Amino acid sequence: MGDSYTICESIDTNRQWPKQLVNQLNAKDVKIELSKIIAKTGWRTDDMMKAAKKEVKKNKYDLVSLLIGVNNEYQGWDPIKFKPEFEDCLDYAIEHCSKGKAGVFVVSIPDYGYTPFGAKKQQIISARLDLYNLICKNVAKEKGVAFYDITPISRQDRTDKTLVAKDGLHPSANQYQLWVNSFVSKVYKQCTAKK
Repeated sequence: MGDSYTICESIDTNRQWPKQLVNQLNAKDVKIELSKIIAKTGWRTDDMMKAAKKEVKKNKYDLVSLLIGVNNEYQGWDPIKFKPEFEDCLDYAIEHCSKGKAGVFVVSIPDYGYTPFGAKKQQIISARLDLYNLICKNVAKEKGVAFYDITPISRQDRTDKTLVAKDGLHPSANQYQLWVNSFVSKVYKQCTAKK
């Protein structure tokens, strides 16, 4: 569940990070399919929740990821307002995972301040995203959910242009590969752990 960073705006669908993750898990003999992506470019937490309630209904999934919040930040939301909405999103993810919190993970928000699009306001963007990510990390910890911090990878954009998509804003498939490489072994443990 998420936004443009989950559907991987500007990237071929076969190289989206959820697809890359599933492929790597399958290679490790974890039989899992990518059954549903609830994400759209521009979605805030409230947009995502409205769509999830329509699409998910009573379904449960073996593994659920959550990466949301960049559009709340971009649209100037106060982090204090973001926190309860993020909590609702994470509660929903847990509720719709067959393993409960053990099968859910949160991915940190990448820092678009290091892209050509955000470069002029990098310090402001980075400082705000640090606050947002701290909220995500703390909420995940409070709820006993795994938190995978890919933000440092996104901050390599300034020195490695192969990590930015052609639109100058979103991560490239190469960057998404680095994300997956950074947490696939942990997700593997989540998938193979006994209830």
